[in-house]
Amino acid sequence: MNKKEHWDKAHAARHPREVSWYQQLPALSLRMIQESSVPADTPLIDVGGGASLLVDFLLEEGYRDITVLDVSGIALNKARLRLGNRAAQVEWIEQDITCFEPERKYGLWHDRALFHFLILEDERKKYVQALRRSLQTGGQLVISTFAIGGPARCSGLDIVQYDARKLELELGGEFTLLEQEQVLHQTPTEKEQLFGFYRFIMH
Repeated sequence: MNKKEHWDKAHAARHPREVSWYQQLPALSLRMIQESSVPADTPLIDVGGGASLLVDFLLEEGYRDITVLDVSGIALNKARLRLGNRAAQVEWIEQDITCFEPERKYGLWHDRALFHFLILEDERKKYVQALRRSLQTGGQLVISTFAIGGPARCSGLDIVQYDARKLELELGGEFTLLEQEQVLHQTPTEKEQLFGFYRFIMH
């Protein structure tokens, strides 16, 4: 089963509130995006955004140029249906991030829990290449992954755990860490998952 089939199946099988990564309020992502101080008209991209509620909150806070990318069209359709008429204010891209060829530059790239699924070095290199091509100079990256000591698998897949130093080595010298925080995420089945959140700037 390829990535698209896997994630389409995962999203088709469960309501968005039932998946382990569901957040009623993506508080830490929102705070780090706010702390980036990017203007409301700055192009933002949420990679692996799927049916996440982050886009709803960004629209409510006045951000006017939002893109959501995900490999699963089913997840994106669930988000569009939820937003109704507001979905027209968002650009939706159905694509594998390792194949992403950006047609524009973004001021902020957000990724909650996509990068840690890339267990092959070649996939991670392609992700970082897409990230570098996508971000404006001085653009910021808000990224979260399972932390060291967190889960070793998710949604039936192996993952890679990270701390700040390990992420810095993957991203390369163009990125400087601005802040980091660990948080325990509670899944809908009340399991706890240790995440690390990081905010970088690209030079």
